[in-house]
Amino acid sequence: MINKTVPLATIQFEKVDVSKELLESIRTRGIAIPVRVEVVENGYRCMDGKKRLSACAVLGKEDPKFLNIPVMLLNDFSKAGSAYWGNTQNQH
Repeated sequence: MINKTVPLATIQFEKVDVSKELLESIRTRGIAIPVRVEVVENGYRCMDGKKRLSACAVLGKEDPKFLNIPVMLLNDFSKAGSAYWGNTQNQH
């Protein structure tokens, strides 16, 4: 799994109503736990975190900093393998 920050507009998700408490929490602290997404052809698909994304869509209207979302990529294995760990030979 890889963590990175991506634009909200690139994430496919179902918008839902969010509580005032969640809005205030994200406004104050930001997103504490990255949203879990999968890489798809035209960006990303939300697998867990549609409330956080919906809150950021609302908050992004008052401050653009909420339009960049920390995510955890669940299906990007581009850096997997021994070379990623600085070891090009199998040490088993």
